[in-house]
Amino acid sequence: MPSPFKRILLKLSGEALMGNQQFGIDYDTCHQIALSVKAVYDQGIKEIGIVVGGGNIFRGSQAEAFGFLRTPADHIGMLATTINGIILQQSLAAVGIKSRVMSALNCDLIVEPYVWGDAMNSLQEGIIVIFVGGTGNPYFTTDTAAALRASEINAEILLKATKVDGIYSDDPKVNKNAVKYPELTFSEVLAKKLNVMDATAIALCRENHIPICIFNLFEEGAILKAVNRQNGGSLITGE
Repeated sequence: MPSPFKRILLKLSGEALMGNQQFGIDYDTCHQIALSVKAVYDQGIKEIGIVVGGGNIFRGSQAEAFGFLRTPADHIGMLATTINGIILQQSLAAVGIKSRVMSALNCDLIVEPYVWGDAMNSLQEGIIVIFVGGTGNPYFTTDTAAALRASEINAEILLKATKVDGIYSDDPKVNKNAVKYPELTFSEVLAKKLNVMDATAIALCRENHIPICIFNLFEEGAILKAVNRQNGGSLITGE
């Protein structure tokens, strides 16, 4: 079944790269993510942007414990996303997929600066673009960075990979009576304060008419199923 999408934006949390570890990077997990992206690419969706977080290396809760100020703590998080972006690039290269890492921060010696025109050209050539460094500014999450980049590249959908199979009324791991929402409008997500993404990201996608699919990354063939709308995740669309 061909996907209805030509260009997508995949949002990966830094924690996704940990696998079952409590910290850092797990090789097998990164390899499986690369294979999952390759499956999407091989199906014919060759215009893929990826935004990755940095929580496997540095979390906001650590900043509070260390007594760090918010701005330098966010700078540390942005640098963590750069490490993860390079790891993803190399993992994709290992399975035969070409990608480039573009950063909102100036790290010219190790990754390219983010330039919108260069990113668009690469996507059109079938080169995956991995966006790191968040938005380049503190006080903005990588979810907001994903919504921003999705808007800039005219992505047809934003796929947010999580550890649960969609959006619930409460944490399903804690509350067995939590209700799953297969489909919601942007307004409902904001009104119910579901916290699946921050409000800025939700509002940006709503303004630019970019649907958001929330799905479980760790189900077999998860990304491919998500782009084909076969995974049983949750879709945010409409006003």
